[in-house]
Amino acid sequence: MSPVIRFDHVSKGFTYWAERSMSLKTKLVQLARGKFGGGEKHNISVLKDVSFSIMPGEFVAIMGKNGAGKSTTLKLISGIYEPDRGQISIQGTIAPLIELGAGFDMELSGYENIFLNASIIGFSRAETLSAVQSIIDFSELGELIHMPLKNYSSGMLVRLGFSIATHIDAATILVDEVLAVGDAGFQEKCIRKVQELYARGKTIVLVTHSPEQVRSFAKRTIIFDNGKLLFDGDVETGIGHYLNRFENPFIEGAARDRSKE
Repeated sequence: MSPVIRFDHVSKGFTYWAERSMSLKTKLVQLARGKFGGGEKHNISVLKDVSFSIMPGEFVAIMGKNGAGKSTTLKLISGIYEPDRGQISIQGTIAPLIELGAGFDMELSGYENIFLNASIIGFSRAETLSAVQSIIDFSELGELIHMPLKNYSSGMLVRLGFSIATHIDAATILVDEVLAVGDAGFQEKCIRKVQELYARGKTIVLVTHSPEQVRSFAKRTIIFDNGKLLFDGDVETGIGHYLNRFENPFIEGAARDRSKE
């Protein structure tokens, strides 16, 4: 059996410009001389020589502190980003739920965006038509499905995005922590839906900071730290690494701060 996702020595970085502080006079002089820059170029490495494979039907939780490379990994899997170095192999269709509004046109209605988002994933209009009523029903948006997305709340966007990702028949579902947005009842409904998909043999990749979610659903844990793969293995050992490396220092630091008050 071949992996549905394979990272082979993958690295990814980004370049950004930071503006240098300068007086208005200096800026005007530079503009007069045709110099439109003035910023400093910075390179940041987000993933560093990362390798792992995910097999069909696995439920994998990805953990790590903010900025560790988790969300970048999901965007590389979904094809939003391309790696700078290394190879990524994907088998089958991917349904990503990784960012509010990703793949949506905010000027179009929710109904129109169902077809737009499904086409981006790679599904035909006929395939989407067969699932559209189930998507609307699960989202609980009712007549609001015909309202432009620019008028949606973040919770409504999550409802629509999750409904599309989980009702289009993709082999792999990517779920970032956008599920933290919205009411508790819908979150519970989403969790049940993810469990149902996993029971049907779908591959699930979940980014989360919650050890409780990992224990409840995942069968394997991947932990990133500073862009590198720190751990890849069983759930309990992975949670132990996560808590020892990221949670305990914060808790102990907070306790020391309180003792100084």
